[in-house]
Amino acid sequence: MADTVLYEVSDGLATITLNRPEAMNALNVAAKVALRDAVRSAADDDAVRAVLLTAAGDRAFCVGQDLKEHIGLLAADRASGSGQTMSTVREHYNPIVKAIAGAAKPVVAAVNGVAAGAGFGFALAADYRIVADTAAFNTSFAGVALTADSGISWTLPRVIGPGRATDLLLFPRSIPAQEAYELGIANRLVPTAELRTEAEKVARALAEGPTVAYAALKESVAFGLSHSLEEALEKEDELQTRAGSSEDHAIAVQAFVNKEKPKYLGR
Repeated sequence: MADTVLYEVSDGLATITLNRPEAMNALNVAAKVALRDAVRSAADDDAVRAVLLTAAGDRAFCVGQDLKEHIGLLAADRASGSGQTMSTVREHYNPIVKAIAGAAKPVVAAVNGVAAGAGFGFALAADYRIVADTAAFNTSFAGVALTADSGISWTLPRVIGPGRATDLLLFPRSIPAQEAYELGIANRLVPTAELRTEAEKVARALAEGPTVAYAALKESVAFGLSHSLEEALEKEDELQTRAGSSEDHAIAVQAFVNKEKPKYLGR
């Protein structure tokens, strides 16, 4: 991976770190390509049972598009008439969000600072957000005359409701960590100094858990958001059959009978 994004796998946990702290982890082309490749690798690797998405530095998780690079790309587009700059949504942002949300394993986002624009979208695509008490969120898009991307038009209304989401998209502002927690954007709020330790603790616990069941839970929640109760019940039947056939279910039942802590295999 390029050094704009760091990738490490240890004991079933893949840690992906945005690594442009000097630029508040803004997304230039190199970072977008590296992040896309990293999340795809983590999603596709059966040895990875959970993912921790975090960022270097203490100012920002990710402030979205690198506008300094973006200005140059827009100028080149105007000169050539190619219009290629905005293809980044199709080539980078969409694949990143699909890999995070669609991974058959839990994804934890550790938000250490400002999460704006696509950075906000990537955090929302994760299954669980642990947020530093000094962090903040901002949709940002309308502030630079753009519409939503990075999945935020889908995720944000489902997290906080369509009315509040529309307000935050039309009138971008900084949402402090405490408000983000109250809105449901943050699942857990921790002191900044404890963020990395707490996030790794949660992510490693998930990496040691029943991976097949976690994947089924992710799929069932996503399915239920856009289907009827009857269809959701049928999906639950399908997914419960899958989870019930896993080795981890047999291990869990035997451990319960033996009054032991189960040691899952992730299959």
